[in-house]
Formats: sequence, C-alpha cells, structure tokens
Amino acid sequence: MKYFVYIRKSVEDEERQVMSLEAQLAEINEFARREGLDIARIFKENKSAKMPGRPVFNEMIFAIHEKKDPKGIIAWHPDRLAKKSVDGGQIIYLIDMGKIVSLKFPTFWFEPTPQGLFMLQVAFGQSKYYSDNLSENVRRGVRQKIRRGEWARATGFEPMSAD
Repeated sequence: MKYFVYIRKSVEDEERQVMSLEAQLAEINEFARREGLDIARIFKENKSAKMPGRPVFNEMIFAIHEKKDPKGIIAWHPDRLAKKSVDGGQIIYLIDMGKIVSLKFPTFWFEPTPQGLFMLQVAFGQSKYYSDNLSENVRRGVRQKIRRGEWARATGFEPMSAD
C-alpha cells in the first residue's frame, strides 16, 4: 500500500515555526522506514486548520477521492489533519467508504475499527477544543491588556490614553 504524507504548520509566516515542517517530515520518514511504509507523495502546508479550505489538504482529499487504489495517510498527529469537524468528517467518511484504509501516526495509534474510528473522532474533537480554548484565552489576555491601557498588538488597537 502507498501512503500520502501530510505535514502542516499552523502559522503561514515563514519566520515562525520554521522547524515544524522539517521536524515533522524527519520524524515521519524515520517512522515510515521503521514500519516499512511506502510513501507515494508528500503534501506540505503552511496554513492553520482552524478554518476549512486548506488548499493542500483539499488537494490530498481530492487525490484520495480520484484514486482507484485505497490509500493510507501518515501524519504527525490527528491534529495536523483536522481541527474542524468538517475536515475530520471528510477523513472519517473516506475511511467509511474504503478510500482510506490506513492512518498512521508516530504519536497516536489508530485501527479502522468502530472503536478506532471513535477514538479518532475524539482526537479530532480534542484538537478542536484545544484550538477554540486557546483562541478564547488569547482574547481574554488581549481584553486585560486593553483594560490596563497596554498596547494590544494582536488586535491592532492603539494604546489607550490616560484622558
């Protein structure tokens, strides 16, 4: 069986998370070599999974839909594939349809059984929760900076005056 590799970093800025893609790929290549997995293609994306519509992810999903041979996917962790229910749903659907017959993660165990699919959905849900919770915590921190009259760069607000 041939595997697609999907690696993703959350930040599009080239200067942030510079090592993320390189580190994921190195770990995955080592994992694939150790497990005897045949890598057909590597999909590399610099885009957050917070919103649906990642072009490289969509290209991979399209390639899986179009191929007659079932495929496997290797990713660092399920959160690299999906942080929103629509993306996780696509992966689960492709497994249900027999288009994806194997998911491999160096950091997560998965088998295409009812229990395995449930645990994958839980991992996708945890990824969404982590992302949503982090966003709320950042917004709370920005609001507190504004209350103290500090510069809140993340929002583009100017410092508050003492008037």
